[in-house]
Amino acid sequence: MFDPKPIPNRAGAGFKGEHFADIAKSEAEVGFFEVHAENYMGEGGMPHRILTAIRERYPLSVHGVGLSIGADRPLDAEHLMRLKAVVDRYQPGLVSEHLAWSTHDTSFFNDLLPVPYTEETLRRVVEHIDQVQEALGRQMLLENPSTYVAFEQSTMREVDFIREIQKRAGCGLLLDVNNVHVSATNQKYDAREYLHDFPTEFVGEIHLGGHAIDSDDNGDVLLIDAHDRAVSDPVWALYEDTVKRIGARPTLIEWDNDVPEWPVLKSDVDAAEAILRAVERKSHAA
Repeated sequence: MFDPKPIPNRAGAGFKGEHFADIAKSEAEVGFFEVHAENYMGEGGMPHRILTAIRERYPLSVHGVGLSIGADRPLDAEHLMRLKAVVDRYQPGLVSEHLAWSTHDTSFFNDLLPVPYTEETLRRVVEHIDQVQEALGRQMLLENPSTYVAFEQSTMREVDFIREIQKRAGCGLLLDVNNVHVSATNQKYDAREYLHDFPTEFVGEIHLGGHAIDSDDNGDVLLIDAHDRAVSDPVWALYEDTVKRIGARPTLIEWDNDVPEWPVLKSDVDAAEAILRAVERKSHAA
């Protein structure tokens, strides 16, 4: 059994098994690693042996992608217990999930789908977060989504919806800056204004990732939250502006598709680390 190890205000990487040899050989200088909980819900085998070796040397964050907190149905109790088993086994510094849904009746969708921002949805999401936090015996972080269209039935802004969830459920927040850029571009609002309105005092972790550029039926730019490339310049700019304003936070580089060699991923981790250290130096000087 591991002792709890907090996540430092440093840059980390999403852990991929194919990088383990390079990480072990180089004793990689990163603040922490993050894994998707669903990849470790089996009882044992090589994935657990590798993750155990990682956890012995680095702080760990566990990020869920399948709990379907926004679904219009009860949480999957069995899935929640499997998540609890992973959390109990590795004692991560942070546990997070998405403001999204991926289940309906007996179907599971391999995607993170958005929710309408209504009072009904708000009550349901808060109830689900309460269940998760009670089952885990700890606070969870909720991640803002990437969206492509707005629901006509929404009655509040996304940032106000998230603020109210935090107030009622007492959860922390995971601020995905790439998601903000994707959503703001697709729905034509100001990403910096969104970030200034976001309840950043509750942010326990920041995510950065890459997005693909496409176009919609009208020929307008459409960004896809693809996690298949390096962080873009506009996202770096938003990130730097945010941490200058709110201070350093644990920052994860996500790269889940078309995963590159470890040095390529590490270069984005190093870029985030450089921004964090610069912010801290200016803070200390002030």
